Amino acid sequence: MNRRQLLLQMAALAGTTVIGTPAFAQGARFAPVSPTQPTADKTKVEVIEFFHYGCPHCRDFDPLLEHWLKNVPADVAFQRVPAIWGNPQLKALAQFYYASEVTGDVAKIHPAVFAAVQDDKAPLTTEAGVAEWVASKGVDAKRFMDAYKSFSVQGKVQRADQIARAYKINGVPTLAIDGQWITSASMAGSHEAALQVADELIAKARKAKA
Repeated sequence: MNRRQLLLQMAALAGTTVIGTPAFAQGARFAPVSPTQPTADKTKVEVIEFFHYGCPHCRDFDPLLEHWLKNVPADVAFQRVPAIWGNPQLKALAQFYYASEVTGDVAKIHPAVFAAVQDDKAPLTTEAGVAEWVASKGVDAKRFMDAYKSFSVQGKVQRADQIARAYKINGVPTLAIDGQWITSASMAGSHEAALQVADELIAKARKAKA
């Protein structure tokens, strides 16, 4: 789902102005990141998934990504970065994601959040809605909400927005490889093909580091 489609989906509720998405070169399977972005660990190949819980394409991609992650080499460092794009609801969902990351509940609830947002229309953009929903999933609501409202999580949300802007992310799901390239289903042809391109770019980055 590109930025325009995603924000159109949210605009009815949030009154967001939708910005057009620039097209990639026809036939491109990946694109360079300009300027190249720094990575946290120079000894590893960094892979970022930019995603959003309201995106049906992200939901479809997630089980494929989870399977792929089971087989990535030890020198690959993976992280998820939620897209925000200045939208208050996207910001709240990013806050939800980072709270689950801080409390260690990502593996337990991450797949279910897609269904909660897209199918059940659960109010996960409000504190009360978040507390009620996580408790229903067997998560310690007090501990989760303490993380949700913490300065640490607020900082992570702010940093996520900065990262997405630096990478000029206009659609999700998008994979960024080692601060140098991005790929996605819309570029590679399918979710499976995007993961294949990611493998190729990881190998390319690894060779350059060697």
